[in-house]
Amino acid sequence: MNLEAIATAWAPRLLSIMRVMAGLLFLQHGTAKLLKIPVMPNFANLNIMSLPGIAGILELVGGVLLIVGLFTRTTAFVLSGLMAVAYFIAHAPRGFYPILNAGELAALYCFVFLYIAAAGPGPWSYDAMRKK
Repeated sequence: MNLEAIATAWAPRLLSIMRVMAGLLFLQHGTAKLLKIPVMPNFANLNIMSLPGIAGILELVGGVLLIVGLFTRTTAFVLSGLMAVAYFIAHAPRGFYPILNAGELAALYCFVFLYIAAAGPGPWSYDAMRKK
């Protein structure tokens, strides 16, 4: 097999791996905000009904759903929107360039989730098992 054939064969599996890793990394934001794991001083007095509190709920639930690949397209679309809103509310007012306004992560999550919403969960997911 040549490199192109190997890449083509592994592309769906790597989509699943990317989805799981994005979900695991995103889940940390929700656990830090809501479960205090890991402890972050800036989330010590977080009000669950504030914008960061609501974002924490979406990060926690959405992260778990992405990890297992359940309702993946809808979840990824909602999380993409969450990250777009987070970027424009929290980062864009600090400056135009994401490197200067600390918005690279929000922008990257936004487009990774948008890709997952379009591409689907990949073969290693509950969504794929439900289709069989």
